Amino acid sequence: MKRLGVGIGWRPEISGAVEELPGIDWVEVVAENICPGHLPDSLTRLRERGVTVVPHGVSLGLGGADRPDEARLTALAERAEALGAPLVTEHIAFVRAGGPLTASRPLEAGHLLPVPRTRDALDVLCENVRIAQAALPVPLALENIAALLSWPGEEMTEGRFLAELVERTGVRLLIDVANLHTNHVNRGEDPVAALDELPVEAIAYVHVAGGIERDGVWHDTHAHPVTRPVLDVLAELCARTVPPGVLLERDESFPAPAELAAELDAIRETVSVAAPARRAAAGAPAAEAAARSRSGAARAAGGAVEGAPGDGPGAVRERLALAQTALLSALAAGTPVPEGFDRGRVLVQSRALAAKRCQVVGKVAPELPSILGDNYRRAFLEYAQVRPMRAGYRRDALDFAEHLLMAGEPEDPGTRRRLTRWWEERSGPAPLSANPAARLARAARRALRRGPAGHRHRHDEEQSRAQAHARSERQGQAQAHARPETQAQSPAQAQAQAQGHARNQSRGESLEVGA
Repeated sequence: MKRLGVGIGWRPEISGAVEELPGIDWVEVVAENICPGHLPDSLTRLRERGVTVVPHGVSLGLGGADRPDEARLTALAERAEALGAPLVTEHIAFVRAGGPLTASRPLEAGHLLPVPRTRDALDVLCENVRIAQAALPVPLALENIAALLSWPGEEMTEGRFLAELVERTGVRLLIDVANLHTNHVNRGEDPVAALDELPVEAIAYVHVAGGIERDGVWHDTHAHPVTRPVLDVLAELCARTVPPGVLLERDESFPAPAELAAELDAIRETVSVAAPARRAAAGAPAAEAAARSRSGAARAAGGAVEGAPGDGPGAVRERLALAQTALLSALAAGTPVPEGFDRGRVLVQSRALAAKRCQVVGKVAPELPSILGDNYRRAFLEYAQVRPMRAGYRRDALDFAEHLLMAGEPEDPGTRRRLTRWWEERSGPAPLSANPAARLARAARRALRRGPAGHRHRHDEEQSRAQAHARSERQGQAQAHARPETQAQSPAQAQAQAQGHARNQSRGESLEVGA
């Protein structure tokens, strides 16, 4: 595995600081937030200096019941090639549920959710990983995630689950030591025991990030300084192996460059102090690692999902799909909590998902907080309680605006007119151009079509159109809930949907928070 060194997560807000920080060997970028052929100037300059750039995906959902989406795999492969990356990384998580496997409407989490550590889930994950590996031009590494809740009836520890995943697929691991600490606080899992079970020779690199504890729950915020317990877990890992790379993640509340530099120095010191202890305690038989590698190569040749004796084709995926859909529906749509889950933790996770939706929609559609002012957060959280996300954050922003207009909000006529105009300009097939001349021409054509009388009733017409559109969509949703979705897409429909998703990805559809 290529030696990466010490790096930092590249974000637009700190791009200048990243270029100036001393001793940065490599950076990681959220894959969905960059567009091949139009890389940010800062990344281009870093690459010209010889700094390695690794794309980090957040939307594949390899732990979900469905097979990986071809368009998302293609997009990730394109970014790896555009960046000249030595590998790509993703997560052991599911991010969506529902759809054909459950004959229900698709649901989007907008967040990384934990996979049950069961044989069924592992079988599906292994097949999905093999599909992804075949589609990507460089090696794949997968990250352990942080979780607020635990699945009932789990059959393996995290360390054993990861070890078997590596044995069966040969995939690399991205070990997030902050997530190991999070799971220690939230789920009572011992990070040292997890490290003892890991195939450390499979580690591609390590994540280090900060968080905060509130009411006995650790929130992996990526917006706070790295704590001593997280560095202690890093030291435990480095006592077992020297990881090829270690990376500092920060996604929010960016501090001064000097503070970032100090955190990077603390990481370097932790790694360097642990190295002598590792050499002194060395002695893990090389034969054991070689045997594990041979076992992985043999088992990686395995094919489809195995399942239990008597299972028909797809039965394992269907079981997993039903379980994941029930959980996500409880988290995002307020349906009853599935049996065996901690109701309190499900509520905490549900609130966290709604808060993240509110935050990210405010980023991808900054006009909404501007239009609604102090009422934006309250209004969005009320909306999120009754409307699960269905197709990404940009669609969520449009659905939110439509929801408000249908409810006769905002009460202020001027604010309502601004929101109606915003919704109308973005919900049609041709969004409003950013070019001022094009905007003026479009406005003139609209005025000529309406005439003088139309101007007097413009608000009423726009609100009527919004209401008619929403009524039509609600009727379609009611029909979909009343009648299972059993018809498959035509090839043309599937291709159009894939192309649309790829375009959304290139615009930065997904943002990583708390990965």
